[in-house]
Amino acid sequence: MTENVRTEHMRRHETDHEVPWSLPIVVRRSKTAIARHIDVLEATSRAVVTFLDDPRTQPGGEWHDAVAYWRDGAIRKVVRRGDGKKLEDARALGSVSVAFGGTDDFAPAEASVFVPGPVEPLPHELKKLQVGGTEFPDEGESSIPAAEAVVTIELSPSLTLTTGKAAAQCGHAAQLAYEQMPVEERERWRASGFSLRVQTATKEAWAANEQQVSIVDAGFTEVDGPTETVRASW
Repeated sequence: MTENVRTEHMRRHETDHEVPWSLPIVVRRSKTAIARHIDVLEATSRAVVTFLDDPRTQPGGEWHDAVAYWRDGAIRKVVRRGDGKKLEDARALGSVSVAFGGTDDFAPAEASVFVPGPVEPLPHELKKLQVGGTEFPDEGESSIPAAEAVVTIELSPSLTLTTGKAAAQCGHAAQLAYEQMPVEERERWRASGFSLRVQTATKEAWAANEQQVSIVDAGFTEVDGPTETVRASW
């Protein structure tokens, strides 16, 4: 662990715009080539960071102003599902996509991150895609060995979240890790292809409270009231 990283949890003060903005995320959900729950979480987390690291989101880039405005409010993310022509039509709007994982029995997970904008109205191509039904089979653990992961994202052992909800929470943790880690650590993470591992924390590890980033969900969906859902460390 880098010495100049603060050891207490790093949270972000949540404010919001009068008209809320969100970062749209679409995961591929195919009936014939389903991905694993864990791979969807890791693909989404990688896709969020890859999007934020893209030159188009940096100062002078075509997406920078939208990202900066969204970043000034709550870091809301909305995960939808899609496949086939509807997914390709949405991707034509402009997005960053990451495919990751897969086993002999399950397809790689695919996640696409789009330019943030108001929650309503959405572009027609995104509005057609479903928010519900983002559940994937919970089959096995991460394929990334702990020693290879630059960032580890841990889910609360006391919660059971749908794949879509968990993916959004892991994306929050990956984003704050990317934004708050020291520059040299971010460069190492970038060089690794943003290698990360998602796992459910043991009760002992959660109680030890040693991770650097903490995500507290507002409790509008799936959890009751403000609830700590995931943490991240590097």
